[in-house]
Amino acid sequence: MSEYEKAMRPEDLTRLFVERSNAGDAAGVAALYEEDAVMAYPPGETTVGREAIRALWEKVLANAPRFEPEPPLPTLVSGDLALTSTPPRDGAGARAQVARRQPDGSWLRVLDQPEFVRPA
Repeated sequence: MSEYEKAMRPEDLTRLFVERSNAGDAAGVAALYEEDAVMAYPPGETTVGREAIRALWEKVLANAPRFEPEPPLPTLVSGDLALTSTPPRDGAGARAQVARRQPDGSWLRVLDQPEFVRPA
């Protein structure tokens, strides 16, 4: 893995995700996740592992989507775990991630629920 800026606060993960996605850098997005991370995406499915997350984002970013920063909700931290979340700008549900502090003090995502949809 190339040397990327590390998230030194859990909140940095969202900013780095937006920057790397908008740059079309699928490997950079995947570098924000632990090796065995689980992402609940595409909707109704799960993507497991950094390599699978990279492959998924290569497909998504091939369409050159633009991501806008979303103001985060307060982060909850318990020891080496953190829960981050943002309300999407379109008002459709919420986003939430669990991050873990790494031995070097940086943070990586472990669980990612990028889209919660309100029950019908």
